[in-house]
Parts: sequence; structure tokens; C-alpha cells
Amino acid sequence: MTEDATQPPSKFVRGNDRLDQLLSDPQLAGDVAEAHAAAEEMDRVYAMNLAMIRKAAQMTQTEVAKKLGVGQAAVSRLESREDMLLSTLYDYLTATGADAASIVVTVHGRRIELDLASIRGTHAA
Repeated sequence: MTEDATQPPSKFVRGNDRLDQLLSDPQLAGDVAEAHAAAEEMDRVYAMNLAMIRKAAQMTQTEVAKKLGVGQAAVSRLESREDMLLSTLYDYLTATGADAASIVVTVHGRRIELDLASIRGTHAA
């Protein structure tokens, strides 16, 4: 039995080719660019929040660095990081004078508070 020379062409499309095809639509490309800009803004706001906490404590990066035992540049990098260990966050917050540090999440409508001091292995006095 011989193969039929009139087989239909493969429907496989390389992922990058499909992305290029989708992004050739100006509306979709605009939506993607807008989502990307929004994500970058969210990252910036997050980083700004650590600096806002420090500023609310009326402290400079140098003052926080001294309490943490690091240089000012390390605090600057910390304030612009996208992620960090919870213990690092706890140390930063206590260096800025936070009395209690916790993270609050809502899971299936339930509000759950995570005490960072208990994770860090320290207890509030």
C-alpha cells in the first residue's frame, strides 16, 4: 500500500509564529501592552510601599541600614526587590519601628492573619 500524496498539510503552528500572528492584530497588541504596563506599575507600587513604610517612620535608608547592619545600598535594593523571604520582610519592618508585622489574606471568604514574628522565631515583648 502506498501513501497518499495528497495528505492535508499539518495544522501544527510553532508557538512563536502563533504569538507573532496574534500580536499582528493592533487591538490585541494594545491590550497586551496595556497589561504589561499595568503589571510593571503594580511592581513599582509594591516596591514603593516598603519605602512608604520607611518614610512613615520618618527614617532614611541609611538609618534603616544601620539597624539592619547593612549598607544603605542594600536597603535601596531591598525596597526595589520583587520578592523576598518573609524573615527579610519582618527584619525590614521591625527596623522601621513596626510594633507588629503580619500579612492578611482572604481564603474562600475567610480572613487569615499570619504573624511574621512567629515565622521569624521571635515573639513580641
